[in-house]
Amino acid sequence: MEEGLITIQQVADYLKVDRFTIYRLVTQKRIPAFKVGGQWRFKQSMIDAWLMRNANISEDRFPAAR
Repeated sequence: MEEGLITIQQVADYLKVDRFTIYRLVTQKRIPAFKVGGQWRFKQSMIDAWLMRNANISEDRFPAAR
């Protein structure tokens, strides 16, 4: 199944921030987004990858469960 697109409000809910924070990040080109019909849309996988790139911890400190 193909991954769907999510809205600014859904990203804000996912990150537990105000939607205006997401608008600010988008206009500053600090979060991956694109416009569809004049509205901002996001891919969940891109948001997750962005979170990992911007995390202040290294992955080797928390190895995957075996």
